[in-house]
Amino acid sequence: MAVSEPPIVHPLLGVRDAARTLSRELAPAVGLGLPALLRHPVWARADEGGGAGVVVVPGFGGADPAMATLRRWLSRRGYRPSPAGLGLNIGCTAELVDRLERRVEDHALATGGPVVLVGHSRGGCLGRLVAVRRPDLVRGLAMLGSPVLDPLDAPGATAALNLLVGLSSFGLSSLVGGGLLDEDCLRGACGVTTTAALAAPLRPPAVSIYSRSDGVVGWRSCLDPGAECVEVGSSHAGMGTDPALYAVLAPRLAAWAAGSPGTGAA
Repeated sequence: MAVSEPPIVHPLLGVRDAARTLSRELAPAVGLGLPALLRHPVWARADEGGGAGVVVVPGFGGADPAMATLRRWLSRRGYRPSPAGLGLNIGCTAELVDRLERRVEDHALATGGPVVLVGHSRGGCLGRLVAVRRPDLVRGLAMLGSPVLDPLDAPGATAALNLLVGLSSFGLSSLVGGGLLDEDCLRGACGVTTTAALAAPLRPPAVSIYSRSDGVVGWRSCLDPGAECVEVGSSHAGMGTDPALYAVLAPRLAAWAAGSPGTGAA
């Protein structure tokens, strides 16, 4: 019986795949997807938010300006959006959750009731941790490309994570005005605590929006069993300007703002 030879894989194929992934992630990151969103019907003004507060949390390595388009859309829909105020999202998870909880509490007081949390990537993980800790402050949670089942399932960000761990070991915490994310946050006691908290049951209604084309995080790690899971076709960075994502968010946020139970686990 003849033994079949394994298929020959040209070494350039891996390079080409990596280049395609990089192109998909970089294009929206520099704003190339924005014109399509602004032309889409989902960008139209609507009076559906009723002044409900929304706190918008950027992803790993991002800051509040990265989420400006989403906050602008929320304002156009009648919500009162607030930036998370965390600075550059590369700090210790425990410290960031404490700070985000305070921002959520302040915005709930300012808007007269519980707020919606919307977080991209690691921002969605932080939002989930606050929603578990303070369900009284959260009327709904939207996680966008957030690997809540395994925060380290982010092959597209591995190099950046390793760099942060290295910087932290040199005591460069002043870069973020506090503790940098370090080895303990990733794989030590802090990381274990975070992973356990991310697995805790959710009381507020939640949606997890994921993409199989995500070039940064593993999409399967976004399938939160405590949330409605909805697939879109964008890249990881492209979620912020993907009309399909906004179309998923619109009815769910409107239901939460109206006080409806909304959609829970699928």
